[in-house]
Amino acid sequence: MPYTPSGFFCDRLIRERERRDGEGSLSKPLRFSGQDFTTLKQECLTKKCLFEDDTFPASVESLGYKELGHKSNKVKNIVWRRPKEICENPQFIVGGASRTDICQGDLGDCWLLAAIACLTLNEKLLYRVVPQDQSYSEGYGGIFHFQFWRYGDWVDVVIDDRIPTFNNQLVFTKSAERNEFWSALLEKAYAKLHGSYEALKGGNTTEAMEDFTGGVTEFYEMKEAPKELYKIMKKALERGSMMGCSIDSLVPARFETRTVTGLVKGHAYSVTAVEESQHKASKVRLVRLRNPWGQVEWNGPWSDNSKEWVSLSKGEKDQLQHQSAEDGEFWMSFEDFKKNYTKIEICNLTPDALEDDKIHKWTVSVNEGRWVRGCSAGGCRNYPDTFWTNPQFRLCLLEEDDDSEDNEVACSFVVSLMQKNRRKERKLGANLFTIGFAIYEVPKEMHGNKQHMQKDFFLFNSSKARCKSYINLREVTQRFRLSPGEYVIIPSTYEPHQEGEFILRVFSEKRNTSEEIENRIEADHTVPAPANAGEESEEDQQFRSLFQQIAADVSTEMEVTANELKNVLNRVVSKHKDLNTEGFSLECCRSMIALVDMDGTGRLSLQEFRHLWNKIKQWQGIFRHYSSDQAGIINSYEMRNAINDAGFRLNNQLYDIITMRYANEGMNIDFDSFISCLVRLEAMFRAFQAFDQDGTIRLSVLEWLQLTMYA
Repeated sequence: MPYTPSGFFCDRLIRERERRDGEGSLSKPLRFSGQDFTTLKQECLTKKCLFEDDTFPASVESLGYKELGHKSNKVKNIVWRRPKEICENPQFIVGGASRTDICQGDLGDCWLLAAIACLTLNEKLLYRVVPQDQSYSEGYGGIFHFQFWRYGDWVDVVIDDRIPTFNNQLVFTKSAERNEFWSALLEKAYAKLHGSYEALKGGNTTEAMEDFTGGVTEFYEMKEAPKELYKIMKKALERGSMMGCSIDSLVPARFETRTVTGLVKGHAYSVTAVEESQHKASKVRLVRLRNPWGQVEWNGPWSDNSKEWVSLSKGEKDQLQHQSAEDGEFWMSFEDFKKNYTKIEICNLTPDALEDDKIHKWTVSVNEGRWVRGCSAGGCRNYPDTFWTNPQFRLCLLEEDDDSEDNEVACSFVVSLMQKNRRKERKLGANLFTIGFAIYEVPKEMHGNKQHMQKDFFLFNSSKARCKSYINLREVTQRFRLSPGEYVIIPSTYEPHQEGEFILRVFSEKRNTSEEIENRIEADHTVPAPANAGEESEEDQQFRSLFQQIAADVSTEMEVTANELKNVLNRVVSKHKDLNTEGFSLECCRSMIALVDMDGTGRLSLQEFRHLWNKIKQWQGIFRHYSSDQAGIINSYEMRNAINDAGFRLNNQLYDIITMRYANEGMNIDFDSFISCLVRLEAMFRAFQAFDQDGTIRLSVLEWLQLTMYA
């Protein structure tokens, strides 16, 4: 991951503050790359120059990293041009944005274009993504902007209008109208959002649908589709939902190849209408679809020039907007649709209950989380030793549905787990993780106790519900019905030790609360009393003798420095062969002195030394208890329990930071790292409590630096 522990933590704090200020909402979207469209446009108009976006330059880096990278022959003849260099009288939108404005170019992003085609069916949604206050005439400055939903926030993406061309033709998405450019610029803004054009190659229509709406998507496999699928599709379109479908291909080489029926396998289509029409003596159910290529259509019954249209009146044809044109759009019967397509995806703007005729207002809760290798990336239930360390989210279902049948008291809700940033990080070698989630019922005696569930709970309790399967998609979504009560949702990757960020959304028909389980942060500060002289062990006596000897050598005031402390500790610890240690560093010993240095001398008196040594002995006992197979190390997942036994209660974010800071490459923590961690924890708790009045502290820069520099 590109974050340092402190960088990630600061970034998260900033995002939380922004949300409190309303940042990230539709009315106040975040500025992607920190760019403000209005300010930049005004600067260009004032200077009478055209905007050039240095955060997404007209260069190979913006095209891609492999097939469209520096070593690719495909990019050698690509020239970036502005629309005014491509044609006369360029327009942003010609005669309104429509699905015919989207024709696929030399990029495998049919999934994106199918979603854009669906977007054009709802003007309100379309112009939320594609702001209308943009033009190639009035106020033109070579700058445009688009808005997308991105992991819980709306972001405004600014671009310049330089577009990749070959022989003065657009390389990627284009409109059927040569002088119309909104779809090409939308594709560029989406490419910028993900780092490059190449990052858009291959995907799932639902991904873009959700990025355009902030909605939630449900999948239906045709072979397992409910009997009321036609009704579900019609209702979804009436509500403005976006819908896509595809035909799976088991042979990768046959992806995006045309079949004898004119349909293309491994290719994304948009569902643009569902209607019922009178055909001869009976009614026929029809589905209208669109191929984002803008050509290549179904040639079976109800295709553009088929005989079935002859029996329909002109009025019925007009109502169905039937056209005989090679525009990529066509009708087919619902029965043929079910026979030929294998999958359908419906993106609901809000997850209305698709199973009945009522439209419900659902409650939505959004939670951000992170899997950290060695700490909170525990893998699925197949790994019981680490599964419990995954992030945990408490779900309280408070009210049952209005339409529960057969005296069933149940709550409907949809859980959506989405992994973040994997497409953007493809150039770094990142692929989609295989992800999923399980839901456990919380025992009544534990209701309201918002503590992280421990390993034993999962060893002796089975899940109440779970996703159908773990899968390597950006998002796993499923609908459930459970009794009112408290539950805990465990999102995870299939394998442990896989590090990444995610967003967990819960949509319920009635009131619910959903939040990450965060232990209360506190410290017991149980300090063992200094031993009396008569209780001294042989080891203690050796320490007193060592201290007196060293102190006498260096100071008449009987105090030792960090360097002398280092020598003493390492001399004793080296005798304990069951402790895996590289020896205490000088820096660690300075932190130890800072912890117990009551008079601010930077040295230790005998009393301070005794205080410190009693702490180290207590922590040594905890370390030995959790040391794996007597190897003298602690597994990073056990670090939670060891820290707890030492008297510190922390939350998941802090455990993540500790693992990244103190674990080695094998996700193990040796003895000196363990002691260093506890020394730092106690020192920072003590510093906070010295200033604490109501759970928060206020420090000047000087006070902050004094505390942190001597910790």
